[in-house]
Amino acid sequence: MPYVLLILVGFLCAISDDTRAAETVPLAELAKPGRVLMLRHANAPGTGDPSNFSLDDCATQRNLDQAGRAQALALGKRLAQAGVRQAKVYSSQWCRCLETARLLNLGPVELLPALNSFFERAHERETTLAALRLFLAGLPTTGAPVVLVTHQVTITAFTGEFVTSGSGTLLELNGSGEPRLLGSIKSD
Repeated sequence: MPYVLLILVGFLCAISDDTRAAETVPLAELAKPGRVLMLRHANAPGTGDPSNFSLDDCATQRNLDQAGRAQALALGKRLAQAGVRQAKVYSSQWCRCLETARLLNLGPVELLPALNSFFERAHERETTLAALRLFLAGLPTTGAPVVLVTHQVTITAFTGEFVTSGSGTLLELNGSGEPRLLGSIKSD
């Protein structure tokens, strides 16, 4: 009986380790070569998008509020103070992500559809994640910092982590589409 109990305790510990949230890492970690910050857009009140949503019309989308703009600007300043003054910045096509990316002030922003949301579009999930893995596999493991501004659903599907607005996960590139999760970056 003690042997079975030992196996059960070991199993429960293993489950606990796998479901534990990523530990917070310092922002300066992003300045190291081969690092990627997968960042959720800053505060945009609500959930999902309105029924009249159009990707080409920001007026039909859920957008950053004043607090979200301040949050993105503050994160950009915190990153600069941590030694990340420039980065390769990519964004989802959603207006709230683009605005967040631009307000970080880390460099030009490129659209990357592989970062788009698939919330309420479950049929797009696997295609989007496959495109994201392919993109990450193609990045140099010794390159400059990369910031990917995306959505909570995308980050959770990719990393298993839930992040709040203006927060993200830090990844270490390894030449594959499955970079190593280093930890989380929290918003202020």
